[in-house]
Amino acid sequence: MPRSIVTKVARATSRSLQLSRTTPRITASSPFAAASLIPRAGAPRFFSSAGLNGNNITPDKQPVQPKEDTTAAPTIRAATELTDDEYHKLADQYMDRLVTHLEELQDEREDIDVEYSAGVLTVSFDEGVGTYVINKQPPNKQIWLSSPKSGPKRYDYVTLGDGQNDKEGTAKGEWVYLRDNSTINQLFRDELSIDLSMPVGHYGEEEA
Repeated sequence: MPRSIVTKVARATSRSLQLSRTTPRITASSPFAAASLIPRAGAPRFFSSAGLNGNNITPDKQPVQPKEDTTAAPTIRAATELTDDEYHKLADQYMDRLVTHLEELQDEREDIDVEYSAGVLTVSFDEGVGTYVINKQPPNKQIWLSSPKSGPKRYDYVTLGDGQNDKEGTAKGEWVYLRDNSTINQLFRDELSIDLSMPVGHYGEEEA
């Protein structure tokens, strides 16, 4: 073999031995191995929606608590169907009781004047209050009231009670203004501080 070829082989062998000694080996614990695990730019990435405990936390899996409706439904009242005889009986009883109550109040106070004629009750108050007019209205089966403070109102007879939990025959009724569910008693109490629900004769008892 020529001497020049032997020399080239020897140099190549020596160079390969030097590279094998200086080149580090890539192991699982070496920094080269960690760098090789970093995803390259543009490589697809995958994310998990599971929490640390493996539970799914996507929004559509969140429990939905229904909102509590705190709005109470208003009480709806309706006029009781009455025959002509029933209407006159109930309306006359109320008007008579109202007249008796106000006449007793008239005896105790000088600022009230009560008149009842031909089914029309007028109650006049001094000191700029004005006159209240109350009368039956048979065609509509109502009691009409005209107030100098709040204007005219029409009251229907409404039965209260006599429901599923009430004993038969124990129902009571009130003359009610169906637009706001107020009664004639409430109007006198709110506008004049007169309580018509008190028993008849209580003024004389108080003075005694």
